[in-house]
Amino acid sequence: MDPVTRLGVVGCGLMGSGVAEVAARHGIDVRVAEATPDAAEAGRRRLTASLDRGIRRGKLSEEQRDQALARLSFTHDLGDLSDRQFVIEAVAENRDIKTDVLRALDKVVADPAAILATNTSSIPIVDLAVATERPAQVIGMHFFNPVPVQQLVEVIPALTSSQETVRRTHDIAEQLGKQAIQAPDRSGFVVNALLVPYLLSAVRMVESGAARPDDIDQGMELGCAHPMGPLRLLDLIGLETIQAVAESMYEEFKEPLYAPPALLRRMVAAGHLGRKSGRGFYTYDS
Repeated sequence: MDPVTRLGVVGCGLMGSGVAEVAARHGIDVRVAEATPDAAEAGRRRLTASLDRGIRRGKLSEEQRDQALARLSFTHDLGDLSDRQFVIEAVAENRDIKTDVLRALDKVVADPAAILATNTSSIPIVDLAVATERPAQVIGMHFFNPVPVQQLVEVIPALTSSQETVRRTHDIAEQLGKQAIQAPDRSGFVVNALLVPYLLSAVRMVESGAARPDDIDQGMELGCAHPMGPLRLLDLIGLETIQAVAESMYEEFKEPLYAPPALLRRMVAAGHLGRKSGRGFYTYDS
């Protein structure tokens, strides 16, 4: 199969901007769609800042930065993605929002063979696929944060995904320099099915007063050689994202270990979302 040369990305938050950056750095023409002109401009600034950090850290040259920026364009009109061969939605982890985006993409992406991938971290892919008129071309493609650094992508076929769609998605992951694993279409897939109960257990330890956040994190970093403790990882991912993933997993399996602890719910309600809000289990400078 020919490589993808025209990629669309919907959403330019942490995940979407990361996907767009990686694709542009690997020579792909990328068009990013956001909900409003202001959001699109904010996404452009986020991507430019990330590429500039890459220069400061010696990861790329100014010429490579400029080449990547030249491959990026931004819009607030999904219709501008009509010519894309492959589109990855990376909007909020909300079933209704993702369903609406995929339905809209189904109508505007002209090529009926074009693939629509969802970056959901927990929602069953088949539920999203059957909301479109091209379920055979819908698949899960779960990236990990931060996308420019993390090498893994979970490829999640739905029961409706064609074998060609699966092969094509593995190919685009390789184009992006990622290592793909194939995961089952069950809430949590492979990584979150193992990771989320671990993170929630750390929250319950804090909630019960059994241990302090820094002691828990140091225990896992120094005792188990984890690069980051569970509570710092929660702050990095975003507490509201983990709550949404846990709720989706609990809805499917009804396992108590998947139920979000009360402390997590209270922190999300208070807006203590982690690094992005400046406060989670730790406090961060703006």
